[in-house]
Amino acid sequence: MAQVKQGDTVQIHYTGTLDDGSVFDSSEGRDPLEFTFGQGQVIPGLEVGMEGMSVGDKREIKAPADQAYGPVFEEARQSVPRTELPDEIPMEIGTQVHAQNQEGQVMTLTIFEISETHVVLDANHPLAGKDLTFAVELVSIG
Repeated sequence: MAQVKQGDTVQIHYTGTLDDGSVFDSSEGRDPLEFTFGQGQVIPGLEVGMEGMSVGDKREIKAPADQAYGPVFEEARQSVPRTELPDEIPMEIGTQVHAQNQEGQVMTLTIFEISETHVVLDANHPLAGKDLTFAVELVSIG
């Protein structure tokens, strides 16, 4: 039976959970996730864990933070005056806002901390610093 290898187009169904068991993402109710294996289109820990799988195989894959979205960088958090944020943005921890950087790229920032005068915006990926677990089923190899 064929095993997944570099350059294969693969389709998987998956459920991603955190250490506390909460689900952060899943393909349930959707088409399988399709990507080219070995091309860095998914986090490294997922690809490493899929090595040797064949169609129909199911596997639990653990991806430590350094093979997922990396560590949390404190320098990616910035305090800005509340007056610089539009009034329509809800002032709640966890709210995501979009901003343009100096190169014109749109970034997603998360409200990390709120005080009376300032808001700390976090540019880290929401899953940075977290170990992830994936329940994976290999649907196809193309």
